[in-house]
Amino acid sequence: MDLNLILVIVVIVIALGFDFTNGFHDAANAIATSVSTRALTPRAALGMAAVMNIVGALLGTEVAKTIGEGIIDIQQFTYSTDPTLQLHGLGIILAALIGAITWNLITWWFGLPSSSSHALIGGLVGAGFASSTTVLWGGITMQVIIPMFLSPLVGFFLAYLFMELTLFAVRKLPYHRTMRKFRFAQTVSAAAMALGHGLQDAQKTMGIIVMALLAGGYGETHSVIVDGELTIPTWVKLAAALAISAGTYSGGWRIMRTLGRRVIELDPARGFIAETVSATVLYFTAFVVHAPISTTHTITSAIMGVGATKRLSAVRWGVAGNIVVAWFLTLPAAAAVAAIIYRLLHLVLP
Repeated sequence: MDLNLILVIVVIVIALGFDFTNGFHDAANAIATSVSTRALTPRAALGMAAVMNIVGALLGTEVAKTIGEGIIDIQQFTYSTDPTLQLHGLGIILAALIGAITWNLITWWFGLPSSSSHALIGGLVGAGFASSTTVLWGGITMQVIIPMFLSPLVGFFLAYLFMELTLFAVRKLPYHRTMRKFRFAQTVSAAAMALGHGLQDAQKTMGIIVMALLAGGYGETHSVIVDGELTIPTWVKLAAALAISAGTYSGGWRIMRTLGRRVIELDPARGFIAETVSATVLYFTAFVVHAPISTTHTITSAIMGVGATKRLSAVRWGVAGNIVVAWFLTLPAAAAVAAIIYRLLHLVLP
């Protein structure tokens, strides 16, 4: 077995490992509110989220194409027949994955709901810089930076607005009976959120695996390019879907506690609105904008938005501030780790 094929297999395995960490790191995104309001038991919520992650992962590929083509330009490696260039292309992808996984594990350990998506993008940028590969700043600005700032703002203000409208609509209804109905409705909104998570996050791993196939010279073998267009093979979709689903089912209890209880104490109505708004934003960006936004940013800001309808002091802004700091550190931290890993790989690659 030649070194090129070995490295392709290693990159694909590590990409699926990243997908798994994405699942347990971001499991809280879909179910923390439902578990904290007792709409679902933890295991039932995780099982539902795992299944909906698979469904969501199979519903689209546009975000995967953005990751595969819109962050860094590795065509000098992906369309080369030179084995040495192919190895260095694979080294870039491997370094990006290690940078993303490292940041995922650090933030998971501290219970901070950071963005796996931005960790991966930061890893690609860092490895791109270290390898003197062209970084596609136009695509990053339009499809990463702008959505990174807009999606939390949209999530916060839409959640605040719809929560206020909901409170006005149910103001004369019996409180406990109404909350029971919202608790039931949360099973639907949590499923919608989990589907949106699979739709967005599993596709990012698909894009990375496709990059690895192209860089390793196996793009034609797996029909990655059809009529000049990037396509995602069925086996890649299934592998990414199953990996993120397995990670989700394993649970991310540390982050779940942060989202479900430490930011604000949620009731079923607020949980339902936060999940519904977040899912809507995820679907819009995946199907219309094709932008790889952060499910973490969206649901966290929506939780803050519904919480602010109680009173501003109801949101634990100290915890929220720590989360936002982690958001801003994600891109440069993952980029720095990826750059270091690439330089180390560069020393051992032919």
